[in-house]
Amino acid sequence: MLKPDLKQKLSNGEVVFGTFFKLNSASLVEMLGYAGFDFVIIDNEHSNYSFSEMENLIRAGDCVNMHTIVRIPSATEENIAHALDSGASGVQVPGLTTVEQVKKAMVHTKYYPLGRRGLTTVQRACKFSFMNKNDYIKASNEDTLVVVHVENKEMVDQIEELCQISQIDVLFAGPADLSQSIGKPGEVNDPEVMALIEKIFTVAAKYKKAVGIYVGNAASAEKYIKMGAQFIAFQSDVAIIYDAIKNYNKIFNELKNK
Repeated sequence: MLKPDLKQKLSNGEVVFGTFFKLNSASLVEMLGYAGFDFVIIDNEHSNYSFSEMENLIRAGDCVNMHTIVRIPSATEENIAHALDSGASGVQVPGLTTVEQVKKAMVHTKYYPLGRRGLTTVQRACKFSFMNKNDYIKASNEDTLVVVHVENKEMVDQIEELCQISQIDVLFAGPADLSQSIGKPGEVNDPEVMALIEKIFTVAAKYKKAVGIYVGNAASAEKYIKMGAQFIAFQSDVAIIYDAIKNYNKIFNELKNK
């Protein structure tokens, strides 16, 4: 459910850690919460969740007081509404290439006077009408975290205008997609890619916008935190599990041959 602490931490300059969540397991969401993760990003762009399954993952996050951000599959009004009406702490919007596209999407993340999100109180985010309507609208407008991907050169070229959109809380740099957008797929440490990422950080700092980024290891996390990153998406649930189990077959074979 909505609560202000995640946005407050970012506003205070603190670093928060989460992971992309791709497996349909409420129990795994709970485990990540018990492990101390600040948030999970429920990945509706690259995974296969129904709306009801997404809501159950959000509910599991609430059980362990962990924030749930939904990466929507595309920046449509209905995708934003389903995520936020289900009680997510926020939305993460991928795939946009122009400021006008971003502005069109952002109005659906907030209620009047900050936007024109469709208003209903008979949904989970408003505790199925058990929450006072005015309190709910206020909390939604103040506490919902809005993250926008900057994952192509076109968006980096418009970063000044992007930072002036009031609804955006976090600009999320995507190194892999940035590398692809300049014809160097996967070369995330290429100087040209790093120059784009550094521009995101520099302009975001000028406008006091938080920056998020995906990292695959502790060394990358340390590098980007030193650059100013606050919203750290550390690997994914799949990658975390893979790292934990990948060597077991080798162990089993060694034990069999003793």
